[in-house]
Amino acid sequence: MTQAMIMRDRSVELSSAEREAATKALEKGVRGIDEKNHKSWCRFLRELFSLEDGEIAEIGTRMPRSGPYHRFHMAMEQAVFNGQERFNDFEQFRNWIKIGAGHVTWVPGAKGGIVPLPKSISYAKLEEGEMRDLHTAMLGFLHGQHAAPYLWKHLDAEEAGRMMASILDGFA
Repeated sequence: MTQAMIMRDRSVELSSAEREAATKALEKGVRGIDEKNHKSWCRFLRELFSLEDGEIAEIGTRMPRSGPYHRFHMAMEQAVFNGQERFNDFEQFRNWIKIGAGHVTWVPGAKGGIVPLPKSISYAKLEEGEMRDLHTAMLGFLHGQHAAPYLWKHLDAEEAGRMMASILDGFA
């Protein structure tokens, strides 16, 4: 979810033509999906533009995930899991990829130091843009120097890299 704090700045003078164009773009170019949602959107805009100079509002947006892209990403994870020789448990494999891609929260460890805890990739926790960024980071990790030799311990680094590349071909 994208969160932003915004404030009214009346020091910027808008001509009536500029106000009319902005209103048209915001009320007609961006619409609620039905009448109820459009009324809510227009009410929000009226409230936003009626703020006094310096008044602050906080807004939050949520961009829904793409089902086809989600399935594409999950197919990539499954393909690598099915081809590798190190993990028997898919969830532990997924956690390992999340950690490698940096999709973690760092917390104090039980014996000191800090340890990475994988973050969720659920629809509720991760928006579309963030999911695409994570997919790219996971590909970067999987194509990196560590992942392939770890997943195929009987192969040398070059052979393991070719194995990984053959699995990931088409998932970029």
